[in-house]
Amino acid sequence: MADKALVLGGGGSGGIGWLSGMLYGLFEAGVDLSDADVVIGTSAGSSVGAQLASGRLTLPELYQRQLLPQSAEPAGRLGPGAYVRYAWATLTSRTPEDYGRKIGRMALAARTQDEAARRYAIESRLASHEWPVRPLRMPAVDTATGELRVFDKDSGVQLVDAMAASCAVPGAWPPVTIDGRRWMDGGTHSPANAHLAAGYGQVVVLAPVGAGGGPLVSAADQGRKLAEAGARVTVVTPDRAAKQAFGRNPLDPQVRAAAAHAGRTQAVAHAEEVAGAWQH
Repeated sequence: MADKALVLGGGGSGGIGWLSGMLYGLFEAGVDLSDADVVIGTSAGSSVGAQLASGRLTLPELYQRQLLPQSAEPAGRLGPGAYVRYAWATLTSRTPEDYGRKIGRMALAARTQDEAARRYAIESRLASHEWPVRPLRMPAVDTATGELRVFDKDSGVQLVDAMAASCAVPGAWPPVTIDGRRWMDGGTHSPANAHLAAGYGQVVVLAPVGAGGGPLVSAADQGRKLAEAGARVTVVTPDRAAKQAFGRNPLDPQVRAAAAHAGRTQAVAHAEEVAGAWQH
């Protein structure tokens, strides 16, 4: 088996804050996850993963970024109709691909921010617009086929576009055009896509959204499968205080500071178990 895989799941702006706080809080407790051999980031996790893998920001700097005023990026919103469609797709789909096709139709029909404007907002988050040397993987889902694709430095896709695709929450943000196809949030396949860490011996999964539903496999179930294959795995999801910090709209950048504080606080309770999976 290869060595260490860090999996960062999806969860909107609140997820970005919580992940940054968790990483910093674990670092303060003596567990540094920035030495991962691969970073797998879905949606919010792609944003944090790109910053982490770039080497341009330390964990304290990444955390402090979440505490700054978030005025440059508008909030995303999902209307009641979108939630109904999500629920219907969950109940009527047998595979993640079937679910993805149904949600993809919704994503293509939704009225959202202009794609170019959204790309600019994503670009503004990044300390570097180049793929890092360290392996970084960002999953996204094809709106037409529902199939998962993993973007990396060898995919021929710019980092900003890959990240925008992985973050394109259906119904809230526009799908992203890459190679003539339209792509949406990697969380449409599963909340964390921890299955992409198969083959790694030490895996830590930080999943802002831990639950699955219908054909979408939860982070905990994916973690159990990795453990059954011989990996040392820890899966951490938000505690009650962190969930409250996400607020009513986790797609609002204004919740990042509170979520970051909550993640930093929660990290203390998980430092020992995370160290057990990460450290020899």
